Amino acid sequence: MTKSVNSREIALDVLYEILENNGYSHIVLRQALGKYQYLDKTERSFITRIVDGTLEYLIQIDYMINQLSKVKVKKMKPMIRTILRMSVYQIVYMDRVPDSAACDEAVKLAVKRRFQGLKGFVNGVLRNIARQKETFVWPDDSVRYSIPEWILKLWETKYSSGTIEAMAQSFLKPSKLAVRCNLDRASKEQITESLKEQKVRIETSAYSDIILFLSEYDYLEGLHAYMEGWIQVQDMSSSFVAQAVPLKQGDYVIDVCGAPGGKSLHVADRLKGTGQVDVRDLSEQKVNLIRENISRTGFSNIQAKVQDALEFDPDSVEKADVLLADLPCSGLGIMGKKPDIKVNMTKEKADDLAKLQREILSVVWQYVKPGGYLVYSTCTVNPEENEENAKWFRDHYPFEPVNIEGRLGENLKEESMKEGCIQLLPGIHPCDGFFLSVFCRK
Repeated sequence: MTKSVNSREIALDVLYEILENNGYSHIVLRQALGKYQYLDKTERSFITRIVDGTLEYLIQIDYMINQLSKVKVKKMKPMIRTILRMSVYQIVYMDRVPDSAACDEAVKLAVKRRFQGLKGFVNGVLRNIARQKETFVWPDDSVRYSIPEWILKLWETKYSSGTIEAMAQSFLKPSKLAVRCNLDRASKEQITESLKEQKVRIETSAYSDIILFLSEYDYLEGLHAYMEGWIQVQDMSSSFVAQAVPLKQGDYVIDVCGAPGGKSLHVADRLKGTGQVDVRDLSEQKVNLIRENISRTGFSNIQAKVQDALEFDPDSVEKADVLLADLPCSGLGIMGKKPDIKVNMTKEKADDLAKLQREILSVVWQYVKPGGYLVYSTCTVNPEENEENAKWFRDHYPFEPVNIEGRLGENLKEESMKEGCIQLLPGIHPCDGFFLSVFCRK
């Protein structure tokens, strides 16, 4: 007999791991959903919505709690804090959840987690919020858009107020799963027909003919097109990396920070069984993710290995026709998909990552042949990590920018593309925030 599983309790455990133990939201949630894959689709969707929603609106949620609780959020016991946060999300943002149900279930969770003495406190705070949820006035844009103030200040140095507002709002909107078609494995017609047979809702993109947006499916591993390696989860923005560089059949390509392998697999697909793609990353765990995707897609012209990008590899000097350097970054362009970034990233960490990117570039440029190409990219919206680092690289090493006009489709036109780079902005462009720049070695 199957033991009864409480969806809210699963969500609580996931959120606790993310908020109190610094877990990565996409990893912790994926592991939990995998463990409870036997649950009905609606229950798994409910868990996902509570977890992602609580993280997305966390600053707003904490503001509301602090307004009505004598004990401030930071002073609360971690388990009680997590129960309150996820329950406020249900009360304020989930119309189909009755306020009374959210309150009652929160009290039950507090008792089950051995906080019997605090059940009155939990009940009182939540019922106060339920009564006053229509009356809250947000004091500033950080609370209004639930984005840390340091990020908004960072963007103010570069973007207009309208652009900042569009970006901030975009992170609070639901996004569909983006997949890229592996056209050397199956035609687009085959892929779309397979997905339609499984009742998947498909939307196409005006900016890319290889990207599909999927919804109304049960789970990814249940899709024939995915298990056959015909599609790869990848946002349109990062798919532009393999399109921006002038690949030719037979090329040798090195990807120095390649997990989970989306860009490298795209390159392997474009090479049509020729050449070789050498994908590297820092740990065995990350490289195993790449190997899983290689095995699923079935490409024979790609291999993965553990290699620290900061450690010089003499065997790679001047071997690469193309080098991909999609480097560790602050992730400010993908907060809509990984909302824990709002919680865990700081200005100091972003500064350190900008330095790390320069350190890696100062090593890996040596692997590019004269006349070969280097693509530097990040999934952030931070000038220091993006435009400033691209300029620094151009000023210090024997590379020149490559005009990428026309390489990313007819509808994507930015003046900066003439200088070899583009900053994609969430809410402005129909994709994640992303930066890429293409260089040719002199």
